[in-house]
Amino acid sequence: MNGVHDMGGQQNLGPVHHEKDEPVFHAEWEGRVYPLNRAMRAWGKWSLDTDRHALEVMHPEDYLRMSYYERWLSRLEAQVVAYGLVTQAELDAGKPAADSPKLVPPFTMATASRWLNRGLAPSHEPAVRPLFKVGQRVRARNMHPIGHTRLTRYARGKVGVIARDHGVYPFPDTNAHFQGEHPQHVYAVRFEARELWGESAEPGTCVHLDCFESYLEPDPGA
Repeated sequence: MNGVHDMGGQQNLGPVHHEKDEPVFHAEWEGRVYPLNRAMRAWGKWSLDTDRHALEVMHPEDYLRMSYYERWLSRLEAQVVAYGLVTQAELDAGKPAADSPKLVPPFTMATASRWLNRGLAPSHEPAVRPLFKVGQRVRARNMHPIGHTRLTRYARGKVGVIARDHGVYPFPDTNAHFQGEHPQHVYAVRFEARELWGESAEPGTCVHLDCFESYLEPDPGA
């Protein structure tokens, strides 16, 4: 969807500060928020794409104001209530109600090892045939969906060349909304910088974007 979260190519957002010897987490609570979010996905309550879309529907002021893990915490609190895992009253109180049901399977340290991977499906699926091939000129669709998408705005309507076929993966635009995985090929597409940003871009430079097949169409001018 179009929103403040899609910051690629935007200007006047301030410099990116590099922190030397930056720690993995800046505070203890960040180190707790990260595994809690991973655990809920591994538990099968929602997908990575659902998580990403939940950030996109945050109020723009909150999204820009919050730190990275503050967004993760806000998202988790909203989702556990929205999907009926806890009530808002339980969340506010910080403890379960006396008669709250227990969901299964239980998530414990004893069963944690089965949830350690990121849950990404295998990329090799011969039954799903590619629509494009390496070296082919394609155009990113000029689309403006109201739901989740991984196609950044600055590439929409722009022409590039297929540089690599990464294989087959679930389509985030449907997977985020529990509408099925609809597996398809993902391609690394090389876009010339001046194609993306005009004559002000540095000549001879390019950007590679990973694009799902549904984001692309053959370049009519090829």
